[in-house]
Amino acid sequence: MVPTLNNLLARSAELERRLEGFILPPPFDEPDKLVASRIMCSIAFEHAESVKVLIGAGNFTSATGLLRLQFEAFVRGMWLIYVADADSVALLMSELSDEGMVKAQKMPTPAAMLDELEGKALKQTLAKLKEFKQNSWKSLNSFVHGGIHAVNRHSKGYPILLLMQLLKASNSLSVMVCMLMSELAESPIGKNRVAEINIEFEDCLPMDSKTER
Repeated sequence: MVPTLNNLLARSAELERRLEGFILPPPFDEPDKLVASRIMCSIAFEHAESVKVLIGAGNFTSATGLLRLQFEAFVRGMWLIYVADADSVALLMSELSDEGMVKAQKMPTPAAMLDELEGKALKQTLAKLKEFKQNSWKSLNSFVHGGIHAVNRHSKGYPILLLMQLLKASNSLSVMVCMLMSELAESPIGKNRVAEINIEFEDCLPMDSKTER
């Protein structure tokens, strides 16, 4: 890897350390709706950690596929808190069973969740997620399902610029995750702190990555 990617990985790891304090386990007395959303946010943050580990190890195809999983986990976390009804929340929080897995397959797709979030989630965050899906969804699906993108990049190599864009997109999702966590905690101080971190680490985030306070 060239030094610029190494530098970005190092800055991204520092950003992760600054944000991880916002990823706290849910209190036991919270409603299931909040608990489920917090769990999905934690999963999204775990995927972001893994993206960095995989890029550092040179496993670029796996890292790219994980970006889609990170995106989906965060979208579902938002959908759970702003849109999902009690039955959907109860289904996700229930014990694993064959019947439950069949029912869970009928849940909305990420695209449908984004549509249902219109007018309910933070406007700027939703706009970023929709832009991400429009620009990246088809290629990320190709990586996840072993399509043409995966074959081409894995066999011919990954441009450094593409890897840096991937890393910055993952970082941006992590910032949005922590902003939502602060929202769930009803912590204006937390939201302001995330916004400050966003500015401090703007060099490892996509352009126009301002957050809503």
